[in-house]
Amino acid sequence: MTFDPSSLSNFMLFLTAWGGAFIAALWLSLIVWTYRDIRARARDPLGRILAVLVVAVLFLPGIVIYIILRPHRTLDDEYQHTLEEEALLRSIEDTPVCPGCGRRTKEGWKICPNCQTKLKKTCHHCSKLMELPWNLCPHCGTPTPGMRRDDLTLDEALEPLAAIIPEEEPEEVELQSEE
Repeated sequence: MTFDPSSLSNFMLFLTAWGGAFIAALWLSLIVWTYRDIRARARDPLGRILAVLVVAVLFLPGIVIYIILRPHRTLDDEYQHTLEEEALLRSIEDTPVCPGCGRRTKEGWKICPNCQTKLKKTCHHCSKLMELPWNLCPHCGTPTPGMRRDDLTLDEALEPLAAIIPEEEPEEVELQSEE
C-alpha cells in the first residue's frame, strides 16, 4: 500500500473544515442560548446585550463568566416566589390577634382566654358576633342600642315604637270617641 501525501492533505483539510464548522456552530448556539437564557432572567435591555456580547467575544471563557454572573432565578421563579411570600404574609395578617395581649385568637371568640379582653360583642337582635367598633349588625342590619343613626325616615324611626304599641289600640280609641 502506497502512502499518498495529497490524500492525507485532503483528509486534514476535511477534518479542519469539519472542526471549524463545529466550533462555529457551537459558538452561534452558545450565543443563542445566552440570549434566550438572559431574556428569561432579566428585564434590563443593557444587561441582556452585555451578556450576549461577553459570550460572543470571549466564546468559552465568556460562557463561564456569564454562568457565574447571571441571576440565579428566572423572572417566572421570582414572580412565583413573590406570590408565595404575599400569601404567607396575608395568612399571617388575616389571623386575628388579641389587642390586649397580642396572642392569636380565633374568629368566633368573644373574649380572649388569656387576658379576658373583650374581642367581639353580640347583636341584641340576632345574637351573632360583630366587631366592637361596628354600630350596625352586618347580619341583620339592626343598629347597636344607644347609637345614633343619621338619615332616617320617619317610618324607620317609628318602627321600634310600632313593635311596642299594639295596633289594636287605635281602634279602641275610635270606639271611645264615637260614644
